[in-house]
Amino acid sequence: MVKFLPKSAFGQTVLLIGVLLLINQVVSYLSVTYYFIKPSYQQINSLIATQIAMLEQLGPLSDEALAEDTNLIYPTTGIRIANEQAANKLGLSKAVSYGFMSSQISKQLKQPAQVRISSETNGQKSTPYIVWVSIQSQPNVWVAIPIVGLNETKLSPLTMYLMVIGFLSVAGGWFFVSRLNRPLQALQKAARQVGRGQFPPPLKEQGTTETIQVTKAFNTMNKGIQQLEHDRTLMTAGISHDLRTPLTRIRLAIEMLPDDQAWIKDGIVNDIEDMNEIIDQFIDYARLEQQSKIELTDLNRLVKSLVSARKLNEGCKIDLSLAQLPPVLLRRVGIKRVLDNIIENAFRYGSERVEIKTDTLPNQGKVVCEVKDFGPGIPEAQLESMFMPFTQGDSARGSAGSGLGLAITKRILDKHGGEIRLVNHEEGGLIARIILPVGV
Repeated sequence: MVKFLPKSAFGQTVLLIGVLLLINQVVSYLSVTYYFIKPSYQQINSLIATQIAMLEQLGPLSDEALAEDTNLIYPTTGIRIANEQAANKLGLSKAVSYGFMSSQISKQLKQPAQVRISSETNGQKSTPYIVWVSIQSQPNVWVAIPIVGLNETKLSPLTMYLMVIGFLSVAGGWFFVSRLNRPLQALQKAARQVGRGQFPPPLKEQGTTETIQVTKAFNTMNKGIQQLEHDRTLMTAGISHDLRTPLTRIRLAIEMLPDDQAWIKDGIVNDIEDMNEIIDQFIDYARLEQQSKIELTDLNRLVKSLVSARKLNEGCKIDLSLAQLPPVLLRRVGIKRVLDNIIENAFRYGSERVEIKTDTLPNQGKVVCEVKDFGPGIPEAQLESMFMPFTQGDSARGSAGSGLGLAITKRILDKHGGEIRLVNHEEGGLIARIILPVGV
């Protein structure tokens, strides 16, 4: 039972309002029925029984003399007395039997009685309803009594009233909950943007007191994170500048070494280039490029361009299996960098042969790109930690680099609402699976 209940606050509030209104409607309907409608019908039945009893006191209702007397009653009261054949012509044949009225009138008259109600007389619509009554003491006689108070519509005023009140209550509750939930939806959307490294403008403080307080706290947090990102970028740029200045001096100094010490010069130059590359990775991790715009891109085309560049290197063998993909909204430069990093890792730490496969996840609205190598793989215990900064799979895949490549890759994919998974496969090696949503 619990699994079918809505999980959102909006759904639970609407369900609660609906259940309470249903209980209120049932209680109101029963209360009005038993305290207003039932007494009214009892009074009508009592009046009908009293009229039948009075007419019965006049004598046999089938007597011709009595019939002549009762003809005088019709112009003033509208009451008719007729045998069954004449009554059928007047509308008895189309009358509907009512058991609860027959039972109550029988109790008051202390003899069995039949009660039927029709709304037609002589084949024509009659304004009042006609109540037909026949008692056991006069089996072949029917008394037709007009009742003006009965409603002719299919839905009673009580039912219409309860339906209108219920509809207005549900509509009002829906509007109230929607208005209450709107700030929460905006907060949820903004929180997802912050999670992707984007910083939305301050949210409008509206709604209940609690919602306003939460919105204020979120705006403060958003501003603080944005300031931290800015400070970190400035700090990293400063460190880069401070490090590269002495590296440049060292490079200039080694140019003055004699030719017989060229081997020393080459080693120092390689070390300087490695340090510059590591510094670039620090900067890239701290400040991911946001200048490139999001655009519809063919992921297969990006893969093919990277593969074409790789095939220029000797010893690189790439097998492609590209499915038909829909255009994907992404930052082309960022995703191209992700793919290039994954392919580079596959060759550097895996094998000389790499398989690249693309496919769609139609039920989820996502596309997937897999890069598969046939190297030693990564121990299962280390797979989850590979995306942490400065983490490397030393025991299996070597220790070159700064350990920021996969961390940068994950941050770029997070900003696209995507994800990356590392899985060891049975043939020996690693599969890097990149999943991207079709729309951002």
